[in-house]
Amino acid sequence: MADTSDTRTPAQIEADIKARRASLAETLDEIGVRVHPKTIVGDAKAKIVSNIDHTLGRAYVGVNRAVSDVKAQFTNEEGAPRLERIVPVALVAVGLVGLLALGTRRRKG
Repeated sequence: MADTSDTRTPAQIEADIKARRASLAETLDEIGVRVHPKTIVGDAKAKIVSNIDHTLGRAYVGVNRAVSDVKAQFTNEEGAPRLERIVPVALVAVGLVGLLALGTRRRKG
């Protein structure tokens, strides 16, 4: 059995209906904005950029750590160069460059 004890006036019922219509219209507008292709693409772009920023941040930290580790191998605690480690590496590098240069000359000649 329906409850017929509603004591609202017709004007109050109309006001309630108008308020619910306005609320529903606002909700539908919000849904429309959320499912609009531009909104979806914008959200996807924002997530991608966030992921890229996070990945680049981690990569930067990793590279920075690697550079610091390499620098620590070639400098002492005061920051002065450790010649006993630099000279052999420099000689190897010069040797490799020389071998590459010889290989290039032999191919051209």
